[in-house]
Amino acid sequence: MRRTEGLKRSLRHIDNDAVSSLITAAADIALVVDKKGVIQDVALGSEELSAIEYGDWLGRAWKDIVTVESREKVDEMLRDAATDQPPRWRQVNHPSSNGGDIPVRYSTVQLGNGGSVVAVGRELKSMSALQQRMIAAQQAMEREYERLRQAETRYRLLFQLSSEAVLIIEASTGKIVEVNPVAGRLMNDTPQNIVGRKFLEEFDPESRADVSALLGAAKATGQADTIRARLTDHNTDYELGASLFRQGSATYYLAKIAAIEPDKAREQEVSANSALLEVVEKSPDGFVVADSDWRILAANGAFLDMTEMATEEQVRGQPLMNWLGRSGVDFNVLVANLREYGTIRLFGTVMRGQYGATVEVEVSAVSALHGDQSCYGMTVRNVSRRFGARPSATGQLPQSANQFTELVGRVPLKEIVRETTDLIERLCIEAALDLTDNNRASASELLGLSRQSLYVKLRRYDIADGDNHDTDA
Repeated sequence: MRRTEGLKRSLRHIDNDAVSSLITAAADIALVVDKKGVIQDVALGSEELSAIEYGDWLGRAWKDIVTVESREKVDEMLRDAATDQPPRWRQVNHPSSNGGDIPVRYSTVQLGNGGSVVAVGRELKSMSALQQRMIAAQQAMEREYERLRQAETRYRLLFQLSSEAVLIIEASTGKIVEVNPVAGRLMNDTPQNIVGRKFLEEFDPESRADVSALLGAAKATGQADTIRARLTDHNTDYELGASLFRQGSATYYLAKIAAIEPDKAREQEVSANSALLEVVEKSPDGFVVADSDWRILAANGAFLDMTEMATEEQVRGQPLMNWLGRSGVDFNVLVANLREYGTIRLFGTVMRGQYGATVEVEVSAVSALHGDQSCYGMTVRNVSRRFGARPSATGQLPQSANQFTELVGRVPLKEIVRETTDLIERLCIEAALDLTDNNRASASELLGLSRQSLYVKLRRYDIADGDNHDTDA
């Protein structure tokens, strides 16, 4: 109360213009309303309220310029101001020209004893938009949290129900941070007791060097081949595999321990691999394996047929680009895509035989790791019958633009341009003969050619001599 009285004394000498400027500066919108609720004056201090059509507000009741649900609030604010009740902030909505509602937070104060009331308002549209963004962000966070929670549940279920012993090891410390029940039974201890122990110490001293090398290879390449290792106090070897993954700012190993497969199962695996190799060898599609320098390691019979070579020894160790690709550029495109994406499918190119034969082919390839080295395997399918013979100037020409575009990637651009020129030339000659009723003299004049040049082109494109109307005069 003291502060209010002091403020009154400080402001009692301020004139009406200063009071008006103060209200306009402090509020986004200010209304002067008489005791009947009719608007006497309006002042806007915010560009955000430009969508409100306030030009016809003067002389209208305040509650007539708000939405239906806000009218009762206007009446309550006017009653509170008339009875000297402490001012309260109430939100009312104004209809706007763009069809939406603009929320404004008002507080009312009575002026003197005349009954006039000043309604000071703050625009809430920007705050409302911010609240909507906050709600949308919160909902997105909740959805993401739910997705992560479901993913964690699935991970936990798979981790616990896995038939293999699985352990999670922190890469920086080498300590075990998570163990599934199968690993606990294999190590003759509970998962709770195993967590926190050094992973290397769970193995026989003679196996620790191999286990350490396995983890080092996994850290360098992301995944390493399995090794045989013996756990402490165990008399049998187990297969141990490891891969590296990142979670947050830390890296971890996922290690799997499995019993060595019986000899019979191993024999079945070898037999299955032998059958697979035999199928690849007899496949009608070419198959070739190349090392990281793109030198041939192995090839099947169909690939040898395309290269016109007799034995695999003749191509082994040779650069693959000796036979695959129209040019070095073509081969480099294939290599770049394979190194970037890991696989390519249906790459159109050609195979060049040792003695000059060429066939249209489609190549599908994949990159893989063989030990510590990269290698590449690819199938090469002969599609010459599908594409048909390559067009030439002396043979059958393509008859449409679509047929020309189908040649892109299979025929060099300069050949496509030459064939396009020939096709246009032939069509123009045929059109000229048709317009002149097969009169060659007139056709040559129409085309701007000499007769001799026209005769040469007629023979070149194998255009018929015509009928009885074909004359030279």
